[in-house]
Amino acid sequence: MERELLLECQRNDRNAQRKVYEQMAGKLYSVCKRYLKRDEDIEEAMADTFYKIFTKIDQLHQPEIFEAWARKIAVNECLQKLRTAKHLHISFEENHVSNSDMGTEDISFEKDILSLLNFLPEGCRAIFNLFAIEGYPHKEIATMLSISEGTSKSQLNFARKKLQELLVNQNI
Repeated sequence: MERELLLECQRNDRNAQRKVYEQMAGKLYSVCKRYLKRDEDIEEAMADTFYKIFTKIDQLHQPEIFEAWARKIAVNECLQKLRTAKHLHISFEENHVSNSDMGTEDISFEKDILSLLNFLPEGCRAIFNLFAIEGYPHKEIATMLSISEGTSKSQLNFARKKLQELLVNQNI
């Protein structure tokens, strides 16, 4: 992200904010979609994310880390949404998914994998995203979600096994 564009955002320039939104909306939408299922929740998390970005942008002192900073805000907003909606429950139960439940769209491998995340329980999906995609360590995940490190590790293991089963069932 250009330093000058971010400086203009710090001065509350609406045109600069619109440009930042246009450049970042797709990336942040993808982040939110990995954590949340419902479109309304994703839209709300996106709105809250951009509100925080534009109201706290003066706290960003290194423009070169803007995208990582914005992604972290989006992740935190999604986790907050899951916590407040009480959707974040840790589950060890088996969710059996038939091939007919998943659809037969011919989409790329990456999209196939990401769409399979929707078949994981919210808690597993959040932990899988935080660890495997965002790169957070188990200790930090445990703190963020108010769970033990052991629970984080076991839920990641459960998520991996379920994803492997789903991949085998879909022949991906």
